[in-house]
Amino acid sequence: MTIAGPGSVKVTLTKSLHGQLASIAASVRGLGLRKPHQSVTVVGTPQNRGMINAAVHLLKVEEA
Repeated sequence: MTIAGPGSVKVTLTKSLHGQLASIAASVRGLGLRKPHQSVTVVGTPQNRGMINAAVHLLKVEEA
């Protein structure tokens, strides 16, 4: 899932999902992240921003 454009956000999974709540893991999976240190670029929609906020302690977020 690499969609670049205005309002895009690059998200990197910096920590493992092991031991996290199912809802947090689902948010990370919904962003398209599967493995630690994997990066994806997503559109900065309110839905994607909400998933990022749910798992912000596991992610590194940069404007793309």
